[in-house]
Amino acid sequence: MYLRQGNMAENTINAYLYAIREYYSRHRELNKRNLLIYKTYLIETFKPKTVNLRIQAMNKYLECIKKPRLRLKSVKVQQRSYLENVISNADYIFLKNKLKREDNLTWYFVVRFLAATGARVSELIQIKIEHVQIGYYDIYTKGGKIRRIYIPKTLRKETAEWLIKTNRTSGYLFLNRFGERITTRGIAQQLKNYAVKYGLNEKVVYPHSFRSKILPHRILIYGAISVYCSIAFFTES
Repeated sequence: MYLRQGNMAENTINAYLYAIREYYSRHRELNKRNLLIYKTYLIETFKPKTVNLRIQAMNKYLECIKKPRLRLKSVKVQQRSYLENVISNADYIFLKNKLKREDNLTWYFVVRFLAATGARVSELIQIKIEHVQIGYYDIYTKGGKIRRIYIPKTLRKETAEWLIKTNRTSGYLFLNRFGERITTRGIAQQLKNYAVKYGLNEKVVYPHSFRSKILPHRILIYGAISVYCSIAFFTES
């Protein structure tokens, strides 16, 4: 057996075989796109150590079947100092659930979009209902490139139901109480207000903090378009 030829421990072999079976339980075909989707699933679901073990398993399998060009890169372990400055997954879930239960749906969706799309707050306020309908928002950057922000299918569906209830079909997605497009400062301040209200640490409740909930992956298409595909796009669509 290929793995045993490498003098691997039995536990390691079993872990590698499990990763390969897991991949094929989720994907019928072995190609780069499906491997990236599998990787994003791992990143969202497991700790970096487990993610890298599964990636190593797939890479060893790819070597075995003579497809080394499909190899995946391992993930970097974030430094503790960075993690201390972002909202924890438990607090994120607590906050969004609280907002939803209290029918603060605008702010529920602000939090959901920040976390699920990885959009910067300056980009979030530019998102329109039309973007929700098509499932993505293209941002034109310097150098003629496009950064595409994908909106997960489940989030689009939930947002559509909210928009039907509020009788809105077009225009900016997030509005203030005057019916105008919300500002970045308004979002930052209101998030702080909810942090205080719900007893959360104010220092970790700010717009950029929610982007830690997803890890963007850059995919270059034809060398012209730089697309950021969020984990949520792959795992929720």
